[in-house]
Amino acid sequence: MDIPSLETAATLWYICSTFIAEEEEQKMVRGYRGELDLNNAQQTLCRKHAGAARWAYNYGLRRKQEAYKAGQKTPTAIDLHREINALKPSQPWMREVSKCAFQEGLRDLDTAFKHFFRKCRLKKEGTWKGKCGYPRYKSRKKAIGGARFTGSIRVFPDAIQLPRLGRLRLKEHGYFPLNGKISSATIHEQAGRWFVSICVHEQAKAPQPATGDVIGVDLGIKRLATLSDGRTFENLKALRKKITALKRTSRRHSRKPKGSANRKKARMRLARMHARIAHVRQNALHQATAQIVARTRARSREAACDRPRRSTHCRYAQEPQVSPSDCRCGDV
Repeated sequence: MDIPSLETAATLWYICSTFIAEEEEQKMVRGYRGELDLNNAQQTLCRKHAGAARWAYNYGLRRKQEAYKAGQKTPTAIDLHREINALKPSQPWMREVSKCAFQEGLRDLDTAFKHFFRKCRLKKEGTWKGKCGYPRYKSRKKAIGGARFTGSIRVFPDAIQLPRLGRLRLKEHGYFPLNGKISSATIHEQAGRWFVSICVHEQAKAPQPATGDVIGVDLGIKRLATLSDGRTFENLKALRKKITALKRTSRRHSRKPKGSANRKKARMRLARMHARIAHVRQNALHQATAQIVARTRARSREAACDRPRRSTHCRYAQEPQVSPSDCRCGDV
């Protein structure tokens, strides 16, 4: 067998490395979010996983603080997970949930400390002026929270299968991709409704060319947006329409005795009303942006000019021949 020369080997290595780099550049990680349709047993099991993740986070934070005060080496997520595995024989409830709840909760804690030390370093350098954000204990009184899963995750047109939770029905069918590689799935609760978010590794699609005319978008207060072609989008003012009912619901919640079942019910009613207002706003923005993009397929000028909600807008926002670097308003 002939051994290739050094120049030939270097050329082959360069071609292979370039091909691999191009493949990696073409891949992207995209998130999908959908609502779950759970029964009572599944909701109970989801609550257990969220509680296990919160318990692991608080346990790891307490152990890190104890090791720091004792002058010992701070345990990592792997060390803490070994300690939790040693506690499982004496804690039967730990075997009712997946190991992913404990692992991901401890990894979230390590990520929180990583960001804390990064901000401390930036603050010493003078480039960070806010708080460093030391990790705090999580309370079940504020929110139920959620849990993240890795490993064997399968997606069906109308359901998703997660470790230990089994097959969970989805309210929206055919939205999640069936052939992509799923790295993780996260369940979380919001105003009594359960959602799942998945991270999918898929091939990056080529952006569609801008075939429409360039238009200007003027964001305001009285109207949501005014376009240069004459179209307008009204502001729904979701909070103003619900402010009376929101005040009444908030007063009813504050008058209930603390710790009572009626206060929990009032808190859920208040949370659902806040979520309703947020969903109305989000839906209005989504519909407006979808209509603009579907007609123009071009980037608006004021999206590049960072002066959307001020009394004096950029007077060069509707000039398509001006590039973002040539904007003379001084804010780009």
